[in-house]
Amino acid sequence: MSTVPLTKFGAELLKQELHRLKTRERHEVIAAIAEARSHGDLSENAEYDAAKERQSFIEGRIAELEGKLSVAQIIDPTTLDAEGRIVFASTVDLVDLENAEKVTYQIVGEDEADLKENKVSITSPIARAMIGKYSGDIVAVQAPAGVREYEVIDVRYI
Repeated sequence: MSTVPLTKFGAELLKQELHRLKTRERHEVIAAIAEARSHGDLSENAEYDAAKERQSFIEGRIAELEGKLSVAQIIDPTTLDAEGRIVFASTVDLVDLENAEKVTYQIVGEDEADLKENKVSITSPIARAMIGKYSGDIVAVQAPAGVREYEVIDVRYI
């Protein structure tokens, strides 16, 4: 399996979720299954079915998180020295050349991407277009409405 890039912050979030699943939610679902079993006939017991389904989801998510963290390449953006080049974990200030709107994005791993927080996945079209560019470069992104062009204003490693 290839490595999964994660920012230090993103890896910490996954570790917290894993800890919560193992220490709290796993025990809660086991208790819910035991409670549902005590009600008798399991063939028509919706509570039992729901608890077993929840248990399956939790165990699957635990396995997924353990797998990702075991192959994670954790990158601390504050220690990067990319000489102003846009790389994974960098924060980039852009200006849309069409409407002069300014935006800021951080390039992160797939699990930590959140557009509301201006965090874009390394696999997104805009992140792929930005990688390797420097301040002052023009980034052309293929969007559903056509090509959008941005000028890179600043690249930071925070």
